[in-house]
Amino acid sequence: MSDRERDREEVRRRIIDAATALLRDKGREGVTTRTVSAAAGVQPPTLYRLFTDMDELLEAVAADGFARYLARKHGQELSEDPVDDLRRGWDTHVGFGLENPAHYLLMYGRPTPASPTPASQRAQERLHLLIERIAVAGRLVVGVRTAADMVHSAGVGLTLNLIATPPEERDPTLADRLRDAVIAAVTTTAASDAPDGTPAGAPDVARRAVSFKAVLNDVADLYSPGERALLAELLDRAADHTSGR
Repeated sequence: MSDRERDREEVRRRIIDAATALLRDKGREGVTTRTVSAAAGVQPPTLYRLFTDMDELLEAVAADGFARYLARKHGQELSEDPVDDLRRGWDTHVGFGLENPAHYLLMYGRPTPASPTPASQRAQERLHLLIERIAVAGRLVVGVRTAADMVHSAGVGLTLNLIATPPEERDPTLADRLRDAVIAAVTTTAASDAPDGTPAGAPDVARRAVSFKAVLNDVADLYSPGERALLAELLDRAADHTSGR
């Protein structure tokens, strides 16, 4: 990196840090061209040379928040219990949102599905990793994608709700109760097979289908691409099957 590029990156970092501090202390309304420029010690034209507009700067601030969130989440060592790892991942997510509400609202309060940021994609990949480990262990009773969507939707919705609720009015048990309810809905307590002679019920069929699909990549040469596509479709159908559906 040249001296000029290094100086440019240093100024860019100062601007992001200044906007982050203003966002934390004064909220979104406190982040303006004037306040950010003054806090970063630069002139407004410098800000717009590095960021097209305020939206682009806020996207950079959100990406920085995501990076810190991911560093915290990826610092969580995986244990031998994948369900407990998912539980701790939920706690980390909610904890970050409550500690950094302004950042969280930038990250999740104004989603842009058509153009997800690399950081948000990495967060989703981490969630899928946690859930796929449950599937491999034979303890997931719905498809990986369904489980990920349920956990993500519940976790984000809960955190946004808590942020919008004054701290003194929050139910301190709500996060744990919803976490346990969602995890109970997508997992089973143990990967035990049905007793000898006992027909497998719909939830057990779903669990086995999810577990089998999760380990298909371990035998990549066993099926042709067409066979793998058909098998994946059939396993997804079984994974989403429950009694009465």
